[in-house]
Amino acid sequence: MPAIVLVGAQWGDEGKGKATDLLGSRVDYVVKFNGGNNAGHTVVIGDEKYALHLLPSGILTPGVTPVIGNGVVIDLPVLFHEIDGLNARNVDTSKLVVSANAHVIPSYNRTLDKVNERFLGSRKIGTTGRGIGPTYADKMTRVGIRVQDLFDEKILRQKVEGALELKNHLLVKVYNRRAITVNEVVDELLAHTERLTPYVADTALLLDQALKRDEVVLLEGGQATLLDVDHGTYPFVTSSNATAGGACTGAGISPIAVTRVIAIAKAYITRVGEGPFPTELFDDDGEKLRKIGAEFGTTTGRPRRCGWFDLPIARYASRINGITDLVVTKLDVLTGWEQIPVCVAYEVDGQRLEELPMTQTGFHHAKPIYEYLPGWSEDISGARSLEDLPANARAYVQFLEERCGSRISAIGVGPERDQTVVLRDLLN
Repeated sequence: MPAIVLVGAQWGDEGKGKATDLLGSRVDYVVKFNGGNNAGHTVVIGDEKYALHLLPSGILTPGVTPVIGNGVVIDLPVLFHEIDGLNARNVDTSKLVVSANAHVIPSYNRTLDKVNERFLGSRKIGTTGRGIGPTYADKMTRVGIRVQDLFDEKILRQKVEGALELKNHLLVKVYNRRAITVNEVVDELLAHTERLTPYVADTALLLDQALKRDEVVLLEGGQATLLDVDHGTYPFVTSSNATAGGACTGAGISPIAVTRVIAIAKAYITRVGEGPFPTELFDDDGEKLRKIGAEFGTTTGRPRRCGWFDLPIARYASRINGITDLVVTKLDVLTGWEQIPVCVAYEVDGQRLEELPMTQTGFHHAKPIYEYLPGWSEDISGARSLEDLPANARAYVQFLEERCGSRISAIGVGPERDQTVVLRDLLN
């Protein structure tokens, strides 16, 4: 069986757990390949709701081996807090595997993340302040701390000393904060070593062996296409590659193993944090979407910015990721509108653009050009086939599929696992 990549097609929070649930017991491994605890998945099973941040959503499916890949940055106290929370709810977490090459988030990077955002003022990026960006920066400047370093105190101490030589200058001389000692960081990290040890493995080797046994490996991205550090709305992005291309480097598998890319998009669009957003709504419709869709961040609780579906973004995501299947979630949230606008193009400096503008300036000034589709008032939460949907809801889905460049294989009509209209098998 091939490896399958699962990514967000917008600015995140699209409901990637819905697609993981659809694949269910046919998946053997679920791998988180990027990001840290700056994003989250909310998964609803019956009356139970689970908010996951570092753990792959596959940890909720019995028989699946959840993997935290080398491309992830790990806040160890958060990891163990999540594990303890699931164990308390009788969820088995014993099969979790953590890459020895994943980087850990030291306390000084959380401090730097927060003070740097305050220092930027009106130019802030809108980070979650959890140290993710500084930890990825350390990785690229080769002063990062990896999981495997916790098993060699000498190496760990050398790396912390090297990192703090510069960071303490910033903290003391620029941000007027106290210097951080090497001992306190080393002691804090080593406190987790004993508990971490049973989970750690060479995950790239593990996944290669699984693929050779014809097992199904699902590579689950954090954040989404427009938050990718290379292909998103830079600089208002995350610090990792959240697109399909990042799955192979973040998990340590060959690109030729991937034969399917599943992307998730809401039937409208949201984003959290700063940055341009052409279809953003500042009126009653925006507030209505936020309220009905419960659009508040899983990780931060921040209200999400809401807007209408954006086809240029959908086409861009299709092209960048090579999407084979699109899952559209939260169609039920649009119930009750007399007509539903869809952004089909932009106006930039008097010109009509069908695709995303090449420059940051162009995207910032892009004005949406809408087409209006008739809405529906019927409750669609019980729909389980395309025929169960009202005619106008079917027409809306067909319109998106014809214009977005990807075939739609499933439609979410509610938050629960079974509230899904499946049009095509995501594995065949």
